[in-house]
Amino acid sequence: MLNFQPFNTGGDMLNASFRGTVAVRISLAAAMMALCAGVQAQGSAKAAVQSAAKPVITGSAEAGAKKNSMCIGCHGIPEYKTAFPVTYRVPKITGQSEKYLEAALLAYRNGERPHPGMKGVATGLSDQDIADLAAYYAKQK
Repeated sequence: MLNFQPFNTGGDMLNASFRGTVAVRISLAAAMMALCAGVQAQGSAKAAVQSAAKPVITGSAEAGAKKNSMCIGCHGIPEYKTAFPVTYRVPKITGQSEKYLEAALLAYRNGERPHPGMKGVATGLSDQDIADLAAYYAKQK
């Protein structure tokens, strides 16, 4: 049978030291949590300022009709196939959703959609150009 005896920790001095160490660790943890909360709040505030500063862009179909010359060379030909970078059927964009067209052009411009020809076209478009072209093609049948 085992005989357990209480472990002598060295008295109150060691216990006080242990309690002090725990208190310091708790204080450090609380300080880190407060710091993280502050950084997160600062990031949220910065994002709110950036989104508030960015104007809402509304597309104009009339303006888009004057900006579509680079589009009709491929998208204006029914069943057209391009040979660069590979043989590819050019999709019909007339009648597509305005939001879809905007998202697609932004993705080409940002490099998220990998098509060199479209990236070349979209890179030269401003946010207003993209909104105008999307509004124009969304209204076409």
